[in-house]
Amino acid sequence: MEPTQTALIVPIPEAEEAVGRFRESLDAAASWGVPAHVTVLYPFLPPQQINHRTLAVLRETIAGIPRFDVALTHIGWFGDAVVWLAPQPDRPFRDLTAAVWQRYPEVAPYGGAHTEVVPHLTIGHDAPKPTLSHAAETVAAQLPINAAVDMVRLIAGTPGLSPWRTVGEFPLGADRQQPA
Repeated sequence: MEPTQTALIVPIPEAEEAVGRFRESLDAAASWGVPAHVTVLYPFLPPQQINHRTLAVLRETIAGIPRFDVALTHIGWFGDAVVWLAPQPDRPFRDLTAAVWQRYPEVAPYGGAHTEVVPHLTIGHDAPKPTLSHAAETVAAQLPINAAVDMVRLIAGTPGLSPWRTVGEFPLGADRQQPA
């Protein structure tokens, strides 16, 4: 089956040890083969609109944001339904989203469903609160998780189906920003 959606993500492999076992059962995207990540823009363009020009624009846009170090420092919640890790600083993720969205204003983050985009790494969602709380407590005991962010990955797939595949990877700029 041809992919129906694309997304721009920043994989955070350093978080897999802490969140992987929870994401397997509590985050649908993990079952699709999507790694632990902070979303830059989802949904992005439909797969049939991804071409050499799109890839070149993404490469140029993302290269305008410096590489940075990040720490996943604490647990956050969206209501009682989604538990996540907060990256610090979160400004570079916001800058990435803003830069891509400025180049592609027709693809609002999360389809425009939220007034504010909060950078986060999902641990789990839509499970009983005690299950999510247990995951949160277990992961919190392993914080902080430090990571170096040096690229954005474009992935394509169909929600509910595995695997989502990598379409391209785009390096951030050469200068590294230090955490605030």
